[in-house]
Amino acid sequence: MSPNFRSFANAIATAVATATAVTLGLGLASCGGSDDPEPTVTLASTGPNAVSYWNDIANKTVNTAAAASTTPEEQRPSYHVDLATVHVAMYDAVSAIDGRFKPFAITPTAPAAGASMDAAASAAAYGVLRALFPNRSASYQAAYDSYVAALPAGDAKTRGLALGDEVAAAVVRLRANDGRAVVLAPYVSGTAPGQFRSANPTPFNRFVPSIRPFSMTRVDQFRAPGPPALDSAAYAVASNESKAFGGTVSTARTAEQLEIARFHTETPSPYITRNLGRFASTTTDVAAAARLMAFIYVVHADAITACFEAKYFYGTWRPLSAIPLADTDGNAATVADAAWTPVLPTPNHPEYPAAHSCTAGGLGETLRRYYGTRNVVYSFDSLVTGTTRTYATTDALSEESQVARLYGGMHFRFATVDGVTLGTDVARWVAERHFGRRN
Repeated sequence: MSPNFRSFANAIATAVATATAVTLGLGLASCGGSDDPEPTVTLASTGPNAVSYWNDIANKTVNTAAAASTTPEEQRPSYHVDLATVHVAMYDAVSAIDGRFKPFAITPTAPAAGASMDAAASAAAYGVLRALFPNRSASYQAAYDSYVAALPAGDAKTRGLALGDEVAAAVVRLRANDGRAVVLAPYVSGTAPGQFRSANPTPFNRFVPSIRPFSMTRVDQFRAPGPPALDSAAYAVASNESKAFGGTVSTARTAEQLEIARFHTETPSPYITRNLGRFASTTTDVAAAARLMAFIYVVHADAITACFEAKYFYGTWRPLSAIPLADTDGNAATVADAAWTPVLPTPNHPEYPAAHSCTAGGLGETLRRYYGTRNVVYSFDSLVTGTTRTYATTDALSEESQVARLYGGMHFRFATVDGVTLGTDVARWVAERHFGRRN
């Protein structure tokens, strides 16, 4: 397999001076088939709604540890799965009332006619959080009480709460025993050329491949094809590229490229939940917000699960090990440098494929399918750099992710390219099976 070495040209969109909010597209469209230029959709906040409110509360709950941990979710919080569970519940509750879109998993029996969508979304999110995180109620109990108290009293509120309660309970049952409580044998690092060397006995997210997917039929359904052989020309080119651009000392890397790498080094859980949460407030249509966020998080959850399945299946070494040990790889085109170190910290899990690229590819395809155009303008920020980056197309973030991890010295290019493909495949699968219009 040969990696894609096309240049990274203008992947970063210039900041949009004036963002104009648009109404979310309500059809899962595919691009192509027309000579007309694709429309541009510029996303901006239209203010809070029930979905964005509960997304923020769920983010806080997942990202805040509690003194006690009694559920598998509290013991092994996995933001991607936990947020997907919350958003699936809100989507199924709200869409039952709204009537435009097919349920993801649950069709409630409670009367939907005239029910309040705000009440239903609140009860659905609260019911999931209470079941998954009983010892973190400080993050959601008061928020629920105050939000529900502010809703107009009456039959609509009563119906909405009952419907949301039912959906939450059903979704919790559906996701019960999701596999994260798996007991794993002690991890043993490899010692042969090409094998991952763990920094400690518990490499990150090792249990994730055991988590049951939301949409995929198997965790290995979209397994990446594997890295090139150590003695191949493709491996040598990729290894030498990471060596040149990703080292603590580099004459090839620019200051801008290092800034790109640093931008993407914030801890994934707060970074992803904060930035994906932006999409929830880009419409005043509660049903559309619920649909978009459920679509985003189902793809995100399954992309991470699939990505880590491939990581631990292949168990390949990082540049951190590969470059100093290049004299053992059997490739005459690589030269060992015992003093080489990556310019930024390397996450403690196997190299291939790159997780940032798996999720970026999934998000890009999700947005393209949802809005029916590649020209979707949106922004992410990073607490590491204190800056905001604006992306002008659905491919821009995934293109940036392909080089950001090179510039930081954490990955080889083939891992980032194949990661984007994996995430894109997951998103296509989900788009073709879920979140469509009712007949």
